[in-house]
Amino acid sequence: MNGAVDFPLDQAELSFRAAGDALVRRTVLPSGVRILSEQVPGARSVTVGYWIAVGSRDEQPGHFGSTHFLEHLLFKGTPTRSALDIAISFDAVGGEHNAMTAKEYTCYYAKVQDRDLGMAIDVLTDMLTSSQLDAGEFETERGVILEELAMADDDPADVANERFFEAVLGKHPLGRPIGGSADDIRGVTRTAVWEHYQANYRPQDLVVTVAGAVDHDQLVAAVTRALERSGWDLSIAQAPVSRRDGVPAEIHQGQALTIIKRPLEQANLLLGMSGLLATDDRRVTMSVLTSIFGGGMSSRLFQEVREKRGLAYSVYSFAPGYSDAGLFGMYAGCTPAKAGQVAELMLSELHRLADGGVTNDEMRRASGQLSGASALALEDSDTRMSRLGRSEITLGEFADLDEVLRRLALVTAADVQGLAAELVSGAVSISAVGALDDDAFAAIIPS
Repeated sequence: MNGAVDFPLDQAELSFRAAGDALVRRTVLPSGVRILSEQVPGARSVTVGYWIAVGSRDEQPGHFGSTHFLEHLLFKGTPTRSALDIAISFDAVGGEHNAMTAKEYTCYYAKVQDRDLGMAIDVLTDMLTSSQLDAGEFETERGVILEELAMADDDPADVANERFFEAVLGKHPLGRPIGGSADDIRGVTRTAVWEHYQANYRPQDLVVTVAGAVDHDQLVAAVTRALERSGWDLSIAQAPVSRRDGVPAEIHQGQALTIIKRPLEQANLLLGMSGLLATDDRRVTMSVLTSIFGGGMSSRLFQEVREKRGLAYSVYSFAPGYSDAGLFGMYAGCTPAKAGQVAELMLSELHRLADGGVTNDEMRRASGQLSGASALALEDSDTRMSRLGRSEITLGEFADLDEVLRRLALVTAADVQGLAAELVSGAVSISAVGALDDDAFAAIIPS
């Protein structure tokens, strides 16, 4: 393939060869269901994912927490399978199955031997289309989710991360926690979750992605048969649900500071600002910047904060992107008394990058790190399956390894410096958890 391949929603069939001679095919059924596969030469296993382009950001008042709640409930049984039946189906063949709720999608997935793909399709289809949301199971799972949230609340890094999204994004739906709050889960009703299920789990919402030892025609036939046995009405021809428009959101959020005081030996600190959308053409530039700035043991943050000054054990940067907003963040775990110093140092390093640029050696290291990591990740069918899902749901295009490397080679030092300058011009926000004073970060955000 030459360049990225677009995924038009109105194109019923698409087929092309990607890097490594992998065969990528895509079929859109009349009902709006999209089925994508990547056949990998020499593979013996397959990873299958069932994606719904609905995440925590899509919840309405009274439904907060419903997406994550529903993810749990779909494992609790259907008219033909109990929760134990679902578990046994995968355990009996040495397979793995799980699910993840994100801010803009939910994915239910399994990894099995190629001979067990039909079973995985049958079970996952049944789960998604015919869940009962039993009232008794609902209350039991409410307790399980509350315990999950309590566990996360005991992890100061998790708490700081959730509050960081709130600090940077303010009232934007992306700023809400993925799992909802404990109060949300205590208050949400089965009716609210059922309404969420009925409104968002429809044929036109479903994307099925499979990577590994897969024959596409057999896959389409298996998914079609499983859907025909489901509780969904497939008789109505309809287009797939539209992708999010990708228009940058207006986030009127100035500097924000959140300090959660807890008697801990270490402070967990996140500092950052707005970043790039997932579809921004500069997302590869952002990857290079993140690699140079805080992406490994040779990065500027690691060298300045940990190696030269011994101020933190863990320190790194990250840059998640979504359909209409993004973030750039820095994390450090440090002694509470030094949190202010660490925050100032991290921010000054970003300013130094924006003012002084990056070296040719740094560009070469970042290119090598990103190209190597991309190639190694594709050894795993899980990564390939996820790439298909994100390509279909978020990006609307497929970029194979060769295309990623081509784009990476086009990034210049000036591009990286320019993006850093754009980042430091934005409002800085901080979230921190630990035994901290109110004025710990006064040099950056006056209290």
